[in-house]
Amino acid sequence: MSSQKHEDCHPHLPGGTKAKMNLSVNDRDAAWPALPFEEWQATAETLHMWTQIVGKIRLKLTPWVNHSWHVTLYLTSRGLTTSPIRHGLYTFELRFDFLDHHLRILKSDGRQHLIKLRARPVAEFYRAVMGGLSELELPVKIDLLPNEISNPIAFDRDETHRAYDPEYANRFWRVLVQSDRLFKNFRARFCGKCSPVHFFWGSFDLAVTRFSGRPAPPHPGGVPHLPDAVAREAYAQEVSSVGFWPGSAASPTPIYYSYAYPEPPGYPQTQVRPNEASYLAQLHEFTLPYDVVRSAASPDDALLDFAQSTYDAASWLGKWDRDALDEAQLHPPHP
Repeated sequence: MSSQKHEDCHPHLPGGTKAKMNLSVNDRDAAWPALPFEEWQATAETLHMWTQIVGKIRLKLTPWVNHSWHVTLYLTSRGLTTSPIRHGLYTFELRFDFLDHHLRILKSDGRQHLIKLRARPVAEFYRAVMGGLSELELPVKIDLLPNEISNPIAFDRDETHRAYDPEYANRFWRVLVQSDRLFKNFRARFCGKCSPVHFFWGSFDLAVTRFSGRPAPPHPGGVPHLPDAVAREAYAQEVSSVGFWPGSAASPTPIYYSYAYPEPPGYPQTQVRPNEASYLAQLHEFTLPYDVVRSAASPDDALLDFAQSTYDAASWLGKWDRDALDEAQLHPPHP
C-alpha cells in the first residue's frame, strides 16, 4: 500500500499550505547544525552516561507511569530537564544547560547546586551529582549499572568515558530543539492516546509514540540490560513511533526513525516520504538520515512528511480507527 493518497489528510498549516521556510545558510547552520557522530563520539558516549545518572534519579523517586513515561527527560530552552521530582514535602529538578554548560539542581525551598559540565570521568560526575543532592538534603541511591548498552561500566567506576566538547553538546541540543518542535506539531494531529515528546536516556533518543487503543502481542524483550518485563509493558499496546537518534560507534549515521509494533503485513513494502527514507529490515523500522532533513529545501516539511507517511503506513495497514483518532481541526478558534 502506498500512503501517497493520504498525504493531504493533515495539512501542515491552515488551508492546506506547507510549512516552507526559506533559510539562509547561517540560519540553517544555527537551527540544523552538522552532527557527524565520528567528530563527537567520545562526548556523546560520556553525555549518554551523564543523562543516565540524572534519569535514574528521576526513575528512583517517581511513581511508575505507563510505558516508562515517568523516567524521561524533556527539552527546555537551554537543555534537558527531569521536570519536578518529589522528595518528601519538597520537589527538586535537575536541568542540563547546554548554553552555559552546567547541571543545575533546583530545590523547592529556594536552594540550588551548580555542577560545571566539562571534561571529567563519569565516576567524578556521579560523585558530584550525589554530593550536590546530599548538600541539598535530597539523598537518593540509584542502580549504578547503565541500561540498554553492551558491556556497561558502573557509574562509580567509569573512568573511561570522560570527554565533553561544549560545541558538540550544544549542537546535539539544537537538533533536539528542532526535532522537539516538529514532533509536537505532529503530535497535535492526533487525539488518541499519545506519549509526550520526551528524551529516553537509556536509548539516548527523542521520541513521540501514538497508540491505536488495542492490546499488542507480548514483546520478545532482549534489550541489553533492560528487564524484559519493562519492554513488554512498554509495548503492551499497538504503537506507531517516530524519533531522532544521533548514532553510535556501530552505526554512526544520525537518523530519524519510525516503527510500528506489531508490524502490520505490507509495512516494509510501503513507499513513504521523502524519497530518501528507506526501510531497514534488521531494525524493523523506516529511517531517514538527519543530513537529508537538514539539507532539504524545507527541513520542516521533510521531517513532517516522514512522520506522517510512516504513521499512515502503520495505521492504515494496521486498521486503526482513523476516524476516531485523527484530530479534525488543527487550529481551533480562540474563545
